[in-house]
Amino acid sequence: QDQLVESGGGSVQAGGSLRLSCRASEYTFSRSCIAWYRQVPGKEREMVSSISISGSTRYQDSVKGRFTISRDNAKTTLFLQMNSLKTEDTTMYYCSACEYWGQGTQVTVSS
Repeated sequence: QDQLVESGGGSVQAGGSLRLSCRASEYTFSRSCIAWYRQVPGKEREMVSSISISGSTRYQDSVKGRFTISRDNAKTTLFLQMNSLKTEDTTMYYCSACEYWGQGTQVTVSS
């Protein structure tokens, strides 16, 4: 049974927007380490943004002011609103809850 299921990736031109969603089980959504990661092939996976149960957020410097993480506790769903997308944002994005990972969703930003 999938604990985390991402959706919302796709292709967009630079400057455009995408909204990623991650539907979670109640158990995984209650974990304190819910976050979005991304991984460029050949490089280590990096955290893009995290959000605590109380709603406190953290962002990687490269996405501050462009990306917004949020959560809907009633629907056990995590979101990542990505605005002003850049070509360097192109990669796979993963939803994570501690040791649990989604399958990833591809984001492609063209110039």
